[in-house]
Amino acid sequence: MGPPPAARRQVVLVTGLSGAGKASILRVLEDLGYETIDNPPLSVLEAVVADGGQPIAAGVDSRTRDFDAAAAMRLLERLRERADITVTVVFATAEPDVLLRRFTETRRRHPLAPGGPLGHSVAEGIAREAALLAPLRETAEMVVDTSDLPLPELRRMIERRFGTEGAPGMGVSVLSFAFPKGLPREADLVFDLRFLRNPHYVEALRPLTGRDAAVAAYIEADPDFAPFWRCMTDMMRPLLPRFAQEGKKYLTIALGCTGGKHRSVLAAERLAHHLQSSGWRVELHHRELSAGAAPGTDRGKATMASCGARDADVGRLAGREALTQVS
Repeated sequence: MGPPPAARRQVVLVTGLSGAGKASILRVLEDLGYETIDNPPLSVLEAVVADGGQPIAAGVDSRTRDFDAAAAMRLLERLRERADITVTVVFATAEPDVLLRRFTETRRRHPLAPGGPLGHSVAEGIAREAALLAPLRETAEMVVDTSDLPLPELRRMIERRFGTEGAPGMGVSVLSFAFPKGLPREADLVFDLRFLRNPHYVEALRPLTGRDAAVAAYIEADPDFAPFWRCMTDMMRPLLPRFAQEGKKYLTIALGCTGGKHRSVLAAERLAHHLQSSGWRVELHHRELSAGAAPGTDRGKATMASCGARDADVGRLAGREALTQVS
């Protein structure tokens, strides 16, 4: 038996819209041990990738001296054909109004809006750049929307994706959140816990969280909790292995309720423990219980899942909670 094949060198191309956080992503990758290069000319990038054995991360965007979207796509195709490297494209983006605010606050000039024929305003530059980089976004393995993403969470997201390449299997992030503050942008699966009875309406339970035994007992005593739990975990059993089989490195499962502190927290705690005991690598995060957590947005792409809830109960409880301000 011959020696095992050499591991492929990891190459990460970081691209995206100006002001969306590409430099921050490159800094995280550098901290993870990647050799980082910001905006090398496309004509020399292929040679740089071929030189050395250290994982490499390169920033490529509209500022690159000889940048052309078609040329960048051809270069990417050649790199992906090589047997000695694994190429991942990370595309950083944000909502246009967020990018406009960032440029206004920093008073920096947008690279595609210097005036003259290329456009006079930052808004024009943002639109031009989004159109220019659209092909790269379509081919990206990872799209990071930083509109509502705090820098610490961006760091954790990149570390999860690129800091565990040597670890076996797929990592799973379980997240609790509050629907009124928006869907988590990073969510792959979303479960709505608002059909369960709400501890917020019990005065003694209101100041507690789903981590407290009294709240857990109250929620689990709901007759619909056990059927929901069986349905959800039964669905996870074949679903997660298929995600891993398709090459997904990290999966985020989000569980939401109205306040993000009772039902979603209890369910997230239980699910994280269940998945960990089943052999998955699990990270648990409670968005609304974390100090300084930024709200999300309901425009995030996610797969909505509903399981074990009667439509009449969902309508009755959701309607009642919509009339009540939950802290």
